Amino acid sequence: MPIKIMGDQDFERVPSIKNKSLRINLNKNIYGTFAEIGAGQETVRNFFRAGGSSGTIAKTMSAYDKDFSDAIYGVEDDKRYVTESRLHKMLDHETNLIEDRIVREKHPNKLFFTYANTVATIDFAKRYKGHGWVGIKYQLKPDAEYNKIVLHIRFKENDARLQQNTLGILGTNLIYGAFYAYNDAKQILLNLYDHIDKDQIEIDTINFSGPAFKDVDNRLMSLQLVKNGMTDAVMFDSNANNVLPAKVLYKKNILALRGSFRPVTKVNEDIYEKSIALFAKERKVKKENIEVVFEITLSNLRSEGEINEEDFMDRAKLLCSLGHTVMISNFQEYYKLVEYFSNYTKERMGLAMGVNNLIDIFDEKYYRHLSGGILEAFGKLFFKDLRVYLYPYKSPSTGKVITSDNLKVHPRMKELYKFFKINGRVVDIEDFDPDVLGIFSRQVLAMIANEDEGWEEMLPEKTVAMIKSQGLFKREYQRPEKIGFQLDH
Repeated sequence: MPIKIMGDQDFERVPSIKNKSLRINLNKNIYGTFAEIGAGQETVRNFFRAGGSSGTIAKTMSAYDKDFSDAIYGVEDDKRYVTESRLHKMLDHETNLIEDRIVREKHPNKLFFTYANTVATIDFAKRYKGHGWVGIKYQLKPDAEYNKIVLHIRFKENDARLQQNTLGILGTNLIYGAFYAYNDAKQILLNLYDHIDKDQIEIDTINFSGPAFKDVDNRLMSLQLVKNGMTDAVMFDSNANNVLPAKVLYKKNILALRGSFRPVTKVNEDIYEKSIALFAKERKVKKENIEVVFEITLSNLRSEGEINEEDFMDRAKLLCSLGHTVMISNFQEYYKLVEYFSNYTKERMGLAMGVNNLIDIFDEKYYRHLSGGILEAFGKLFFKDLRVYLYPYKSPSTGKVITSDNLKVHPRMKELYKFFKINGRVVDIEDFDPDVLGIFSRQVLAMIANEDEGWEEMLPEKTVAMIKSQGLFKREYQRPEKIGFQLDH
């Protein structure tokens, strides 16, 4: 069992930053290094000021000069300094030094740790607010395997001194949570914002690893970031690793497919294959530069007002197994999604959607909160020469196939729709598979839940195998509320 480091009753429930630092300092077993690059030594300052730090701080350093930093940690392949790989090198290097220099026989109960950050604060012209990587590598038992918590932050404040102070608070919260809430990753995440407002800093990526977090699914941690308003969107790859959105999207031609994917059907597969083929043929689109993103809105994960995490994981597992990059966002409207992508790329983008989704986009009720109404939203949606790849809809009652040519929008929106249609912003997917048009994910979900036969024919083979082997979607079926802007067929 870990050495007891919890249970002090003389500290308030949400301790001040001074008391958090002091509690760490007064624990005779916690001992480590602070390595901070780019914003001064803001985190360790809290521990020095709290008092009693002589038994906690092995060393503090700030290899601020780039040449000196390279001499210590090596040169990055991309020559950059504010990167995840740089942070891991810092954590590993400083931890190895502690292990080499501190004799275990003399200090048998020490819990070693290294806290590190590499950040860039706001530039002089105040055009780029800055970002950084923050992490801790630490033990919960002497001489045991190390745990790691690594996160990426984006500064929102417009003053470097304010950013430095916020970083120091965040770092203290991270160290405190790592030792005093190690058995609850969600609580560690929530406590990162103790004494910090959401409009001061954004956390858009976090990964937990090590024996203390062997049962933690980092995809669920991604979900918590969006759910708790810490960021607008998170991404993870086919290996279930949280990935930095900027790294995935930077200067890419982005094709987004929004849906509930509950579950992934042959319709989803057909939309994906046909829309990417059309997108690759567009001018200013390079096939090797395309990044396809399967996006699920946060509102689409809600069941009776709450996020159903188990249901979310069912969808995530299926998408990851098919090799897709998944994005979870709090964007209900499409224009917000496009605005978000525009933060990372100026290249041409595309959206794949069904007919009902396009009709919803032309519904004014979704834009009443904008001073410019639907025109403002459409200006944001289409200003980057964006293309919409439209998948047809087949009416179950009449058998009529609806495309961009015969869909019905509100009479007030007819001329606006005609404008975008004539200018080539809406492109029909014409080589669709007619045999899958009658597949609806809600119907498939009900059949799986009710253990009906025949649903297997509506899904990709790999998806069927995974649903059966892992018993996915077997819970009591609840029809999701109708929410605008969904890809589901």
